[in-house]
Amino acid sequence: MSSAPRPLDELIDKLCIDLRCFLQEQGIDNPVLIGIRSGGVWIAQKLHDALNPEHPLGTLDISFYRDDFSRVGLHPRVQPSSLPVHCEDQHVVLVDDVIMSGRTIRAALNEIFDYGRPASVTLVSLFDIGRRELPIQPDILGQRLTLGQGQQIKLTGPEPLQLELIEKAP
Repeated sequence: MSSAPRPLDELIDKLCIDLRCFLQEQGIDNPVLIGIRSGGVWIAQKLHDALNPEHPLGTLDISFYRDDFSRVGLHPRVQPSSLPVHCEDQHVVLVDDVIMSGRTIRAALNEIFDYGRPASVTLVSLFDIGRRELPIQPDILGQRLTLGQGQQIKLTGPEPLQLELIEKAP
């Protein structure tokens, strides 16, 4: 790994502070937090606990919204999405653990819009490893990482929350 990740607790604290400041600057009092399954849900839960918004935490499983569904196939652990409120005119904070190509976020946005048109969507990501295929950028970011050829990262958890580096053979 070309750049080493900072400790997860430190990054989550940074996300909480940055998100709280961002929401205050935007005049957003009570956002709807939604985590993308599975790592995004774990991060979103920690943010939800820190911010203590009025709405319960929402979760998305974007498996059926992916544009590569026909190539990848159905992941055997698909779980239902759960949004506690309609998103119509709500300020949504969408949380994912790792942003790479932007395709997961595009799929999540499509699913969110099925629940209504939000007033705004703020994207929070723990890690950004680049390799963008779509013009999607996080508003709040924990850390940008540069991975070597064949390297991937995976968040495992929820307790303890840990980062795993995966080396794929060429």
